[in-house]
Amino acid sequence: MGMDFSTLRSLISRFCAGEENCVDTRTVYIGHKEPPPGAEAFIQQRFPDNRIVSSKYTFWNFVPKNMFEQFRRVANFYFLIIFLVQLIIDTPTSPITSGLPLFFVIIVTAIKQGYEDWLRHKADNAVNQCPVDVVQHGKVVRTQSRRLRVGDVVQVKEDETFPCDLILLSSSRDDGTCYVTTASLDGESSHKTYHAVQDTKAYKTEREVACIHATIDCEQPQPDLYKFRGNINIYMGNEPVSRSLASQNLLLRGATLKNTEYIFGVAIYTGMESKMALNYQSKSQKRSAVEKSMNAYLVVYLCILISKAVINTVLKYVWQADPNKDEPWYNEKTETERQRHILIRAFTDFLAFMVLFNYIIPVSMYVTVEMQKFLGSYFIMWDDEMLDEELGERAVVNTSDLNEELGQVEYVFTDKTGTLTENNMEFIECCVDGTVYEPDAICNGQVMPGAADIDMIDTSPGPQAKERAELFFRALCLCHTVQVKEEETVDGIKHGIHQGKSSSFYISSSPDEVALVEGMKRLGFTYLRLKDGQMEILNRDDEIERFELLEVLTFDSVRRRMSVIVRSSTGELYLFCKGADSSIFPRVISGKVEQVKARVEHNAVEGLRTLCVAYRPLSPEQYEQVCHLLTRAKLEFQDQDKLVAEAYDLIERDLILLGATAVEDRLQEKAADTIESLHKAGMKVWVLTGDKMETAAATCYASKLFRRSTQILELTTKRTEEQSLHDVLFELKRTVLRHYGAMARDTSSGLSSEYADYGLIIDGATLSAVMRPNQEDSNSGNYKEIFLEICRNCSAVLCCRMAPLQKAQIVKMIKASKEHPITLAIGDGANDVSMILEAHVGIGIMGKEGRQAVRNSDYAIPKFKHLKKMLLVHGHYYYIRISELVQYFFYKNVCFIFPQFLYQFFCGFSQQPLYDTAYLTLYNISFTSLPILLYSLMEQHINMDILKKDPSLYRDIAKNSLLTWPIFIYWTVLGVYDAIVMFFGAYFLFDNTTFTSNGQLMTTNTQMMFGNWTFGTLVFTVLVFTVTFKLALDTHYWTWINHFVIWGSLVFFVVFSLLWGGIIWPFLNYQRMYYVFMQMLSSGPAWLSIILLITASLLPDVVKKVFWRALWPTTTERIQTKRRCLASEPSTIFMLSQTSSRISF
Repeated sequence: MGMDFSTLRSLISRFCAGEENCVDTRTVYIGHKEPPPGAEAFIQQRFPDNRIVSSKYTFWNFVPKNMFEQFRRVANFYFLIIFLVQLIIDTPTSPITSGLPLFFVIIVTAIKQGYEDWLRHKADNAVNQCPVDVVQHGKVVRTQSRRLRVGDVVQVKEDETFPCDLILLSSSRDDGTCYVTTASLDGESSHKTYHAVQDTKAYKTEREVACIHATIDCEQPQPDLYKFRGNINIYMGNEPVSRSLASQNLLLRGATLKNTEYIFGVAIYTGMESKMALNYQSKSQKRSAVEKSMNAYLVVYLCILISKAVINTVLKYVWQADPNKDEPWYNEKTETERQRHILIRAFTDFLAFMVLFNYIIPVSMYVTVEMQKFLGSYFIMWDDEMLDEELGERAVVNTSDLNEELGQVEYVFTDKTGTLTENNMEFIECCVDGTVYEPDAICNGQVMPGAADIDMIDTSPGPQAKERAELFFRALCLCHTVQVKEEETVDGIKHGIHQGKSSSFYISSSPDEVALVEGMKRLGFTYLRLKDGQMEILNRDDEIERFELLEVLTFDSVRRRMSVIVRSSTGELYLFCKGADSSIFPRVISGKVEQVKARVEHNAVEGLRTLCVAYRPLSPEQYEQVCHLLTRAKLEFQDQDKLVAEAYDLIERDLILLGATAVEDRLQEKAADTIESLHKAGMKVWVLTGDKMETAAATCYASKLFRRSTQILELTTKRTEEQSLHDVLFELKRTVLRHYGAMARDTSSGLSSEYADYGLIIDGATLSAVMRPNQEDSNSGNYKEIFLEICRNCSAVLCCRMAPLQKAQIVKMIKASKEHPITLAIGDGANDVSMILEAHVGIGIMGKEGRQAVRNSDYAIPKFKHLKKMLLVHGHYYYIRISELVQYFFYKNVCFIFPQFLYQFFCGFSQQPLYDTAYLTLYNISFTSLPILLYSLMEQHINMDILKKDPSLYRDIAKNSLLTWPIFIYWTVLGVYDAIVMFFGAYFLFDNTTFTSNGQLMTTNTQMMFGNWTFGTLVFTVLVFTVTFKLALDTHYWTWINHFVIWGSLVFFVVFSLLWGGIIWPFLNYQRMYYVFMQMLSSGPAWLSIILLITASLLPDVVKKVFWRALWPTTTERIQTKRRCLASEPSTIFMLSQTSSRISF
């Protein structure tokens, strides 16, 4: 045995997991061609196919896996045990009473979950079977997406989605670039530019691409969308040519090709290893806080049940210690019973008592809860206020299990693009040297209605101001990365923008740039195209001006500006620069700075996105220096980014300020009002976006997430480059804790602007550093805890440049914090799926970015504004209703079973039931279940208009406040009190008895025949009326349906009892209830007793409520009292449907 165990384990691991999991890189052979002899060793690695799997079950594991998940529920497992006990031993009740409801719940739940998973399988198959073009032997062959393998060369055409992660080899464009939208990945619907490998971009046809002989070495798949490292080795001669690969060469699965006829790429990550799939969270079963409380209460009642059974078993054998009581003449033991061991007999008796008392935990409660959730979910779908007429869409409920969780939300995590905003930029105005120009409001080339139709250029004061304005407009027409997309007309002839009516539109990596260029078009300067290095502009006089584009100094989030260097047709050289005011003003040496700065500040307060524009004339010598600086920086391989940044810094200096622009990213309708309402309701709102910091921050101001008084704290890459992360975190912590007292008062008063409140901005790179355990410096403390402490004291948080998986990590971190708050995530794109699945409640918006978010969400709504009613009204009602349902069910079953427990003290612990079998079976199924089910569907303790107007009412139900232990104990004690009143009230009624002439017992004070079943029926009658009246007292919202069901259930009980005891039923082998109910009702004192016992049972609860409301009323109770006093009109009723054919309540 020369081989040690570690070596053996390593070999087994490599054999089972595949060699690629043991190394940090992978080698991909393009077109599956082996490298030339002597180049490198050919090692064929194993990679997964291109199938995407989002389903939870398979055909083979559905039954065992689903059964396992269902019986993980404490209640289901408990009822299964009780059912088995009833089958095995002789018990006082039939196994049907436990088995039937249990199997009904299990089967219905399995069908529901199986159907949901079948829909996921269907969606997976649609994706996996979509057609893909693959290059094989110099020809394009169409195959299914799931058949793609790593190394296949794929052709993708315009507007098609990339089927896997590809390295771009070539495109239809001469410069080897292509334009891509990544809306489904990071939420950005703008066009991004990607570059082909320099040595392969000339291969334009499938035959040429098939001739490429190369290998790619790259990192193993990882979820970061913005990082990629690798190199390509191209075998063109004796020596292979090696080129580095970066994220600009990688086309991600889920992105869409735009404004490019076709591309060729090689698959490097497929199926579940693609970056999109790695950013998806697995779908797990979500459980609400109410369900967790139910399970906790169940455990308590289980302990009570076991205690009852133990007490009765012990006392039974104490009772039977007397030989005369052990085997009375009417109940002698059989020989088998005498020979059985006492421990076996005791255990059998214990199980029998367990079955007798098991109704204290009724399975019918879980059936009722399931029905309440299922039927209640239709109220969301039927709500006409949540119908979007433009889309023709209503709200959708994918998971009804979480209805009540909508009333418990503490943190809201929202996407920005397409969720808060419409992703529709609108040019508002520009300011040149203090003069404001307001064109027609335009958006995507269309004049918006209601805009002022003025051309401010004609009214510009003086020729010099007009010349400066035109220079400003030219600067904006040239300083951008916009492409022009020309659409072909019906006859196939392409028309440019200047040829009659426009048939072209602008696309860019930034929607702001498109809005600015469109704005200039409305002001008389139209950008036409970039052709052969020449930028063409159509001026106000319909003359085409041409500028040679020499250099583009691209935008980055650290500099927060971009520049272009151009040469005019007259040979003049200009540097045009646009960027954030904070990055332009310090570099300006002349211009009307104060006037422009005042306008910028005014627009920023209005929530508009502002940019400043400046320029610098360059001499030929200065331009030579610029070229030298840039060339030297770009040739350096080490620290290239740093050297390029330094070169840009030297070039963008000594600027002359021209003016500023204001662009509005149009918020969704009522988005700001919705966020303000959520804040007042006590929820913290976080914006998680893949967008740039400046863009996202502007949206946060516009949506009132950040206010004028909000002090912004930055935890970004730019700041951590200047200071260490440790120092920045501790500095921010000291800042927020200094005003902790003020912040606490802010929170309680709805974040009043009287006190300083804070808003935190963090980017994805810094978040990764915060989340990563710091192993180098153990004294630095836990960064995550410090970060959470800062966030707790901020009124709002903005997380920008987030990868999809980072969004989920943030949600998970908040969920796992010590307060364990309830979280809600809302988004509209595939990049939001991970956080939607991670949050307690996931909501998808039916936006423009596909339906992935809607399919994976628990609820889907047409617009962000509908979230307000979803939480403040529906969530509030659902929580109030189900919390009453749970507490009431436990209460009525304590009332039901505790008299049975007391009765054992009077029947020698013989397991004799107090109630007839029909009453035992129908109590929870028929007599008392329908009123509470209707209550849990229709109760409105406060009018919905008030809930919408006063969001602070949401705080009354926060933190699961109606299912706390004190309230649970109160309901339990109330149930025990009522049971004692019912049992001993009836007992003392029958206290004085005499024998009649025929040997029957008759009470002297009621002249009623006294017997076991008469006594049980009297207790049961008082019980049914008491628990039904208790529910009636708790009902605030009465309709004819409530009256019909509550009083109808009592009538049904009386009618059933008369029929059950009034007829000799031939299928029964006993007639013990015959004439019992009629005999009881024939006695006048029995009627008086029933009335007195019901009153005595309900009185303490009524008195407690009166005093409690008078001394310590909640906000909700104050409003209820006020409305009773003032409102003579009936409250607005919740319409199940607006049509007259449907029920309203």
